Amino acid sequence: MQRKRVFDLLLTAPVFVVSLPVQGIVALLVRSRLGKPVLFRQQRPGLHGEPFEMIKFRTMLDPDPARGLVDDADRLTKVGRVLRAASLDELPSLWNILRGDMSLVGPRPLLMRYLPLYSAEQARRHDVRPGLTGLAQVSGRNALTWERKFELDVQYVDQHTLLGDLRILVATVGKVLRRDGIAAQDSVTMPEFTGSTPSRGRPV
Repeated sequence: MQRKRVFDLLLTAPVFVVSLPVQGIVALLVRSRLGKPVLFRQQRPGLHGEPFEMIKFRTMLDPDPARGLVDDADRLTKVGRVLRAASLDELPSLWNILRGDMSLVGPRPLLMRYLPLYSAEQARRHDVRPGLTGLAQVSGRNALTWERKFELDVQYVDQHTLLGDLRILVATVGKVLRRDGIAAQDSVTMPEFTGSTPSRGRPV
């Protein structure tokens, strides 16, 4: 684990510094098109399910039923779609890695309300720090079913290596450039996870 943390810091620190001008431009764009706040902050489960505050650039407008802004598809702005497609909304999360909340590679941090919905096997995805990218992201991202994503997350927990992390990072660059798997079918990202069906008590 210590080697993985050193690996994260050695790669993340220079990328964070180099990305600061880009983050500044994105922040101004979000401020001018979406208003305040520029950053989206939300509690997510980290290592062993302990909560931390994840930060990203905001891509959605606030809910406003009077204006028809209710679901994600309505609230996601054109600017937000571009930022998500290029993964630029994720840049502030580099700070989470520097803080030790996240790792460069690992299972993606999802929502706190999903914690009681996981099977015992699926919950093992929290045995490592969550990642900015992961095995599931380079294997299909949001085009995968929830069960398949969790299966890949647990596979990563059991088999991860520093060389494997490096390969996932390289593959992530290709996925971002090709914009593969940004959204599930009929969804702007992924449909809500409501738990695995009884016949799928374990990921398949």
